[in-house]
Amino acid sequence: MTILAIDLGTTNSACAIWRDGEAVSIPNRLGDLLTPSVVGVDERGEILVGRAAKERLITHPSQTVAVFKRLMGTSHRVQVARQEFTAVELSSLVIKSLKEDAEAFLGYPVEQAIVSVPAYFNDNQRFATKKAGELAGLKVDRLVNEPTAAAMAYGLHEKKEGTFIIVDLGGGTLDVTVLEFFEGVMQVHSSSGDNFLGGEDFVDAMVEAALSRAECRKSELSAVELHQLQMKMETVKRRISGPAQKVSYLAAGKPQEITVDTEWFTKVVTPLLVRLQRPIENALRDAGIPAREIDEVVLVGGSTKLAAVRSSVGKLFRRLPACSIDPDFAVVRGGAVQAGLADKDAALDDLVLTDVCPFTLGIDSVGMADGQFFPVYSPIIERNATVPVSRVERFSTVEDGQAEIRVRVFQGENRQTSKNVFLGSLNIPVPRNKAMKEAIDVRFSYDMNGILDVDVTVISNGKKYNKVIKNSPACLTEEDIKKSLDRLCKLKFHPRDAEINRSLLAKGERLYESSLGEERDMISQLMTQFEAVLDRQNDIEIAKARKAFQEKLEQFDMEEWL
Repeated sequence: MTILAIDLGTTNSACAIWRDGEAVSIPNRLGDLLTPSVVGVDERGEILVGRAAKERLITHPSQTVAVFKRLMGTSHRVQVARQEFTAVELSSLVIKSLKEDAEAFLGYPVEQAIVSVPAYFNDNQRFATKKAGELAGLKVDRLVNEPTAAAMAYGLHEKKEGTFIIVDLGGGTLDVTVLEFFEGVMQVHSSSGDNFLGGEDFVDAMVEAALSRAECRKSELSAVELHQLQMKMETVKRRISGPAQKVSYLAAGKPQEITVDTEWFTKVVTPLLVRLQRPIENALRDAGIPAREIDEVVLVGGSTKLAAVRSSVGKLFRRLPACSIDPDFAVVRGGAVQAGLADKDAALDDLVLTDVCPFTLGIDSVGMADGQFFPVYSPIIERNATVPVSRVERFSTVEDGQAEIRVRVFQGENRQTSKNVFLGSLNIPVPRNKAMKEAIDVRFSYDMNGILDVDVTVISNGKKYNKVIKNSPACLTEEDIKKSLDRLCKLKFHPRDAEINRSLLAKGERLYESSLGEERDMISQLMTQFEAVLDRQNDIEIAKARKAFQEKLEQFDMEEWL
């Protein structure tokens, strides 16, 4: 049975199959290999997908929607004409269109699929993607990380061995993966990324710069004016390496004109190029591999066609990136390779793939400082652990007579548990005893499909409890949001809110999120100690603690991988 590989992109989507020992891209009904990820509703109430919908973005902006991939995993609903859709529903319409194109191309029904997702998608977003495939009438056998898929396409195409870094910059997301390819084994060492950095952001930056020159805010533009300007800037972006271009546009009804050249473009997108570097640095740091030991830098994703992006990445590694495969199709071709693996194709018998868990998985627990308990996030599986993976940690009761331990499972990198993604919980009965006398072992097992198996064992009586987490938790309701806002409004000014203290804590958070193991624990301890001093609100004590805290953070920040 044929397994369809789908690259569900922010800007464009594509599909392919593995046939006769190679990846075969499938054209849509218009003969194009890329289908715009755009959905619209026409005057008759009929759904439009792809190029037909994209053409109406300017003329019918209220009846057309794009860039909805960024809403995956949320409960946000988008108004399209008189109907409301979730990102899952909109994505399912794109997938259904690809499915129909594949069936027309192949001449028989397609029931199974492998869908690529950004490596930095959390479990909510992955579940939403899988649900979109199911709504389109497909059984999604597996989700494959986009940079890993691209690496598979590149590794098979070039037949090279060595250590690679894949920089995947698409329309809406950035993924960076460090991996090694040796004797048919492709091992992912680390993944990092930014779910809100892509080609759409480059266009937005150009739009904002043009409006700033016209002394006009985006909110002052009509929907038609905004879409017209966005489309023009998208066209200019694609031709930016050529001669200077004049762009005429309307801003709040007034004619405007701006000349765009390479120098202007580079200046406008420089902040985005700076953002591009941090995930690359994080991926190298997590892999424990300095830039000089990377054998090949591979660029994939349509946005890497920009000379400014290639130059920025090239400067980091002091070499020209590899671009032997069309960046637009590397992911879907790699997805087809994964489909061949799933179908046990003989041409792929010698290929073995390993991947990593892109986010830390842990539980909320408590620590102690100055005789007081405080909440902490306790990682069990740290990010970039090779999957499948299983890890266990032990936790104890904190109160005399405690009869239950609630195990709440989270995903994320923030040391404040509440800022991570809640996945589920278990209530574990324990014998009543003195504090610290009862304990449980919490084991997390995580696989390539994003399924988390939680096993809890009570040490004193051997009783075992289990929960399989494979779906999305409920999102915040309007009432929850209102309660949160009400609580925030009642907060008083505290020393921790002073700008210098906030900046130091923010630096600590950044270092914590980009570190692992003992270094992460040390940074967490330093932050906890500093926060405890701030809570005592003694200005002299705070000044002394701040100086020591700053010096320690600078020591951690001095470590360089590039």
